[in-house]
Amino acid sequence: MKFGIHAGLWMAQWTDEIAPILKTVAELGYDGVEVSLLGMSDEKAESLGRLVKDHGLEVTCSDGLSVKADITSDDPDVRVAGLEYLKWAVRTTAIIGSRGLAGVVYAPWGVFDANNKIRRAERAANAFRMLHTDLVSHEVTLGLEAINRFETDLVNTSAEAVTLAQASGSSHVGVLLDTFHLNIEEKDVKGAIEIATKKLVHFHLSDNDRGVPGSGHVPWDQVQQGLISAGYDGWLVAEMFVIAGNPASADLNIWRDIEPNATKAAKQALRFMQDTFK
Repeated sequence: MKFGIHAGLWMAQWTDEIAPILKTVAELGYDGVEVSLLGMSDEKAESLGRLVKDHGLEVTCSDGLSVKADITSDDPDVRVAGLEYLKWAVRTTAIIGSRGLAGVVYAPWGVFDANNKIRRAERAANAFRMLHTDLVSHEVTLGLEAINRFETDLVNTSAEAVTLAQASGSSHVGVLLDTFHLNIEEKDVKGAIEIATKKLVHFHLSDNDRGVPGSGHVPWDQVQQGLISAGYDGWLVAEMFVIAGNPASADLNIWRDIEPNATKAAKQALRFMQDTFK
């Protein structure tokens, strides 16, 4: 397995300078860093790709859709804008040097329309079907993240993520699971990971409060057993958001400091990951 950490741990806002973060990640001993495409430009992507290599790291990418680029929208123009955005995101992911793009890429975060859930899922699957050629040509795999009910109504469970990935018909569309969300939505964490066996392409770790894995009540024995059972050997990325009082944390409802020091949290997370999963 490869151990990574999301750069958002240190970011007050998504446009923050990332070079100092890469230096810290490399010094801590991580294999790679995950970066959000929020606030990204083509120029920034090229520069970031070079910086990542200069620090001896690998990179993964994450992203989400806006209301104006919603591939599930009733408005066909908005759906087209969403598909065009995803094409840009796939191309940008490749420019940065990543082969994985994951996140809430099937609908805008925080938008709910439960009465039209089936229709919206069909539209998302159709968009991914049309994205397949771009994914193949750029050698990028898309990971659909199952997140909790307070952040979306479309994909809350591992089973729902797998169903949507399969409906796309694309071999380059898979599933991202995250222990923070699994802990909220799944009755059986090990079983949920096993459900995604054939489609699991990315994995995020944090504890129940989005802090250091191993410091809360996530059932890590089930996580470990599930990953072994699924034969997963890809990226494990610590995605922690622990510092309150800045715009990025407010986006994720972090209203108090979960951990006192971000870099110390990153160090503790890597130690836990190495002890538990290597």
